[in-house]
Amino acid sequence: MSVITVFNGLFSEAGVVVKRVVDATGYRLVTDQEIVAEAVRLSGMSEDKITRSFQAKGSVFNTFSHEKERAVAWLRFAMAQKLMEQDKLLFSGFASQLPAPDIDHILKVCLVSSMKERLAVAEKAEGFAEKHALKLIHKDDGDRATWVESLKGVKDPWAESLYDIVVPVASVGVDRSADLIVEQLANDAVQVSEISQARAADFMLAAKVGTVLATEGHTVSVTARDRAVTLTINKHVLMLERLERELTDIVSAVDGVDSVKTMVGKGFHQTDIYRKMDFDIPSKVLLVDDEREFVQTLSERLMMRDMGSAVVFDGESALNLVRDDEPEVMILDLKMPGIDGIEVLRRVKADHPNIQVIILTGHGSEKDRQICMELGAFAYLHKPVDIDVLSETLKAANEKVQETK
Repeated sequence: MSVITVFNGLFSEAGVVVKRVVDATGYRLVTDQEIVAEAVRLSGMSEDKITRSFQAKGSVFNTFSHEKERAVAWLRFAMAQKLMEQDKLLFSGFASQLPAPDIDHILKVCLVSSMKERLAVAEKAEGFAEKHALKLIHKDDGDRATWVESLKGVKDPWAESLYDIVVPVASVGVDRSADLIVEQLANDAVQVSEISQARAADFMLAAKVGTVLATEGHTVSVTARDRAVTLTINKHVLMLERLERELTDIVSAVDGVDSVKTMVGKGFHQTDIYRKMDFDIPSKVLLVDDEREFVQTLSERLMMRDMGSAVVFDGESALNLVRDDEPEVMILDLKMPGIDGIEVLRRVKADHPNIQVIILTGHGSEKDRQICMELGAFAYLHKPVDIDVLSETLKAANEKVQETK
C-alpha cells in the first residue's frame, strides 16, 4: 500500500484533516513523537537532543559535537525502519521530510493556509490573541524552513516541487482537503512497484550507513542505489585522500553494501573545515571569565586542540547558556561582577549535577578551594595554567561525563 506524508504550517487545521484521512483509509498515524522515541531507543541519545534537531536555533557547540547531524541520522534510520516494516502509514510532522524523494509510493502532501486564515484559526480554536499567535507562527515557520533547507536544500518549505499535492485547507475546506488526499491514493503514480520498493530499500541502506558513520564521528551526505553507496563531503578537507580511505573502510564493512564511492559536493568551497567527532575529546566546553582577552585566547588555544568551546563573560550569561544549551564541562572563574563563580557553581551543580566544573582562578584562597570542592567542582586550578595541564584536566572531566551517559 502507498504511504502518506503530511507537512503543514501551524494553525492550518492539519490535525483535523489528518484525522479524517485516517478515519477514511484505516491508515495508522505516525507522529514526530513516535519517530523521536524510536530514534532515542536506537541511538541512546536523549530525547531533548533528538527533538532539538527540529529547531532552527542550533547548539553553540554543534560545530564540534555534531549532535544535530547525529540526531538527524538516527531519525532517518527510525523512519526508514517504519517504511520497510509496515504499510498503510500516514506520517505527519517534521519527520515527513526525512524519506528520499524518489520513493514513488509515498504520497507527499503539504497543507497550507494564508496568514490571515491561520490567525483566524488560532483565535477561534485556541483563543490566542493575534500578537501571540503571530509569534508562534513565525517561530514555527522558521523552524520548518531551516529543517527543510537542511534536508532538501530548498529555502521555501512550502515549495510545490517538494510535494505531490499542496492543499490550501482554508480555501477548499477541511472535508474536501481530506477527500483530495484520499482520492490521490488511487493515482497510479503512487502505487507500490518493484522500483519504488527498491528505492525504499536504498533509503534504508543509506540511513543505516549514516548511523554507522555518525557513531564513528563522521558527518557526510549518504545516498544508495542498488547496494552501491555514495558519500558526499560538503566541507573543505585538508587531507582528502586520507578521509576518503577512512570513510570507505568504515562503509565497506556495513552489511548490504557492495561498493562505496566518495566525492566532494558543491559545498567544498565553504570556509568551514571538516571535523570528525572525537568522543574522547571534550566538545561542549563553556568558558566563563570576565577577563575577555584571556578567555578568548584560551578558547582559541583549546580549539587548536579540537576542543569545542563557547565563551561568556559573566555569571548570569553562564547560567542562561546552561539552561538553554547544556554544556558538558565548564571552566569557571571565581571573581566576577554580579553573580560570582561560587554562586554559579552552586546553582549549576544543584540543577545539572552531571556538568563537570573546573575552577580556574587567579585570586582564590584555600578557603575558596575547600568550598568549591565541597560544592562538587571537578578540579581547582590557578592562573596562569599550563595549557597541557588544563587539556588533560578537561579530558579527565570529559571521561567522567561520558561515564554518566
